[in-house]
Amino acid sequence: MFHERTKLTGIMSLNDFIKQLDDLVETASTRFEDAINAVDQEILEETRVEYLGAKSGKLKEVQKGLGKVSKEDKPVAGKRFNEVKNRLEELFQSAADVITGGSGKKGKAEALDVTLPGNRPRLGHMHPITQTIDELKDIMGRLGFSAVEGPEIEDDWHNFEALNIPLEHPARDPLDNFYLNVASTGTGGGNQLMRSQTSTVQIRVMENEKPPIRIVSLGRVYRPDEIDATHYAMFHQIEGLLVDTNVTMADLKYVLRLFASSYLGQDVEIRFRPSFFPFTEPSVEVDMRWQDTWLEFGGAGMVDPNVLKAVGYDPDEVTGFAFGLGVERLCMRRHGINDIRYLYDSNTKFLAQF
Repeated sequence: MFHERTKLTGIMSLNDFIKQLDDLVETASTRFEDAINAVDQEILEETRVEYLGAKSGKLKEVQKGLGKVSKEDKPVAGKRFNEVKNRLEELFQSAADVITGGSGKKGKAEALDVTLPGNRPRLGHMHPITQTIDELKDIMGRLGFSAVEGPEIEDDWHNFEALNIPLEHPARDPLDNFYLNVASTGTGGGNQLMRSQTSTVQIRVMENEKPPIRIVSLGRVYRPDEIDATHYAMFHQIEGLLVDTNVTMADLKYVLRLFASSYLGQDVEIRFRPSFFPFTEPSVEVDMRWQDTWLEFGGAGMVDPNVLKAVGYDPDEVTGFAFGLGVERLCMRRHGINDIRYLYDSNTKFLAQF
């Protein structure tokens, strides 16, 4: 949907522009290598004109796309264009030096100066999702929330029953979960499955600790969703939980607004819509404004009294709120990524931008 919209407005996406540049470097490298193998200055000059020609070179043609990139993406696009231009000039000069020596690859080898320092190996960096998780932990840490973790393989008790999701609830349908054909070893018995939400961590913490509790859990969850631009069968969630005396819905809305503005910027628009979740009452959906439309990025609400009772808390003495947000959607909103699949297709050229 977003790709079609880009075409209609005449704007080229940053990803498409960078892909054109990367493809150009790849084909140019092959052509200059062919010139070296042939030890032919004429082929070298033809290749130079083809790629670096001032009037009709391929680099000049790709440069026209720079004017179609959106204003906010132009700094990144311009920087990458200059890097590619320098790289093509380096390829030409290297080929020219070898051919001028008159011995093709042999001349290149003979020209090697072993006293020079070696080429520094390319080092990778953290995946954008990992970067997002670290930043979210930092933001919530400054709001007084401690980060906790839990297992990704869960039992019925922690994934459903303790969260007030009864056996007949549609969320427990085998077609909506990744159940495992193994014997149960978790507390409460029942089937084993890949957790469908990180709320399971909240139950485990409350089973072992007394209020006040202020935690946030981040990790992978699994649902057999149909994969598209905004859905994936495996994704990441950030879940927050605060349990104490006199906790209200106003506290929840304040924390979520502060969280959103800290990560997405002061100008971010979010809204709350009434909803229903078995483990919170009342419940709300949380939406953010993105590309002139509203996109859901999580659910929240006051912890249902039945959940508090399941872990041994007295709902007459304590109250709490909980929220669950999609990490990928926050990451996509932050970096202007319009398809979640880009984050998982292992394209290093795309991931190197972050």
